[in-house]
Amino acid sequence: MYLLFRDINEDQKATAIDSLIKDSSPNPSFFFLIVMSVLMSTFGLLINSPSVIIGSMLIAPILSPILSIALGITVGDNLLLRRSGFTIIKSLFYSIGVSALTTWLLWGVVKGNELMSVYNPEILSRTEPSIVYLFIAIIAGLATAFARVKPELNDTLPGTAIAVALVPPIATVGIGVATLNLTIISGALSMFLLNAIGIVIAAMVMFSLMNIYSKKKVVETSIKEVEQENKILERKIAQEKKKG
Repeated sequence: MYLLFRDINEDQKATAIDSLIKDSSPNPSFFFLIVMSVLMSTFGLLINSPSVIIGSMLIAPILSPILSIALGITVGDNLLLRRSGFTIIKSLFYSIGVSALTTWLLWGVVKGNELMSVYNPEILSRTEPSIVYLFIAIIAGLATAFARVKPELNDTLPGTAIAVALVPPIATVGIGVATLNLTIISGALSMFLLNAIGIVIAAMVMFSLMNIYSKKKVVETSIKEVEQENKILERKIAQEKKKG
């Protein structure tokens, strides 16, 4: 195990923490990407297209706040936990709403009601959680947490995002809401939670092995910097509105 982590220095850990906190911040850019990824995933599910669904996973940033939850638990930072939890809950709210509205428009308005009772294999596969998906999430969590601290491995992150498949279950919940199907809603939500729990557990283990739990000060500094940047951005927006 020593050989695996011996070339990870303190600067890399600090950079990874700073990057993860910035990537998981609840800002407009984050939620824009969330909405775009869920829209794409919803379209892919409705037309039974695996390639479109895979594309939606590549642009989804939802993995970052889930990793931040693991980081917050590891270092014992309650503020990071609250920020990350808020980001995830708000993302779910937007995502389910967008998916439900899109499904209602496509099935109920464009295509007619005949498709309301037809759930294709891509949709149904997101409503059947099993222990295997938990193991997949754990492996993906270990790989993702490790790659975040190793800059040369960042190219592997899209692969782990595809493997763990967080966005399609969220989009499926929206489909279930639009069609008022509690079985679809509960199955898809269970799959999302199973994947998220697996990632959090695995990332906590990896962060602990990397001795990141000693970096609480770095976490606090990064959060302050991000919040300061957000305040500056808000001031600029307010000034532009006054000028307009």
